[in-house]
Amino acid sequence: MTSVFGADGKNIPCTVIEAGPCVVTQLRTVEKDGYAAVQLAYDEIKEIHASEPLKGHFKKAGTTPKRKLAEFAADFEGEIKLGDTITVTDIVKDDVKYVDVVGTSKGKGFQGVVHRYHFAGVGGATHGQHNRLRKPGSLGASSWPSRVFPGMRMGGHMGNERVKVFNLEIVKVIPENNLLVIKGSVPGAKGSYVTLEF
Repeated sequence: MTSVFGADGKNIPCTVIEAGPCVVTQLRTVEKDGYAAVQLAYDEIKEIHASEPLKGHFKKAGTTPKRKLAEFAADFEGEIKLGDTITVTDIVKDDVKYVDVVGTSKGKGFQGVVHRYHFAGVGGATHGQHNRLRKPGSLGASSWPSRVFPGMRMGGHMGNERVKVFNLEIVKVIPENNLLVIKGSVPGAKGSYVTLEF
């Protein structure tokens, strides 16, 4: 993340996203595939790192192998064709002020209830506590139903899941570098891939 100063002099926390250039590698149609969509490829890689089927797929589009493929359900027939390059200026028009960002959140591994669900813990080392200050406490009922109910908040795997952040404001567009400056934070670590939805 970074920050920029707004017109009113306030410091705005921002995330810089490289939004292109993306290459159109496949156009799906209702007649052939049963639905309309466009497939975009991003982030060039060496040819040696691509599998043979992917090499052929990119060769059809007349481009070099890319690392990331994403498909967007929309009917762009007649507007774009196979092999076209999409830049940030093609994506962000003048009337677009907000964007939704989809990404994979940072993985935290196995976490207890204090970190995962913000439980307070016991609080103090009184009432006979000596090693259970961050434990969840009692989980289930007594002899009936003699089980723990599904959905009970307990320790477990945290993070590394699909997260969508809605209505992030577009602060600035830098077309010469295909950069998009967005107000606020987006899911994932530095250098990770995100999908922009308008």
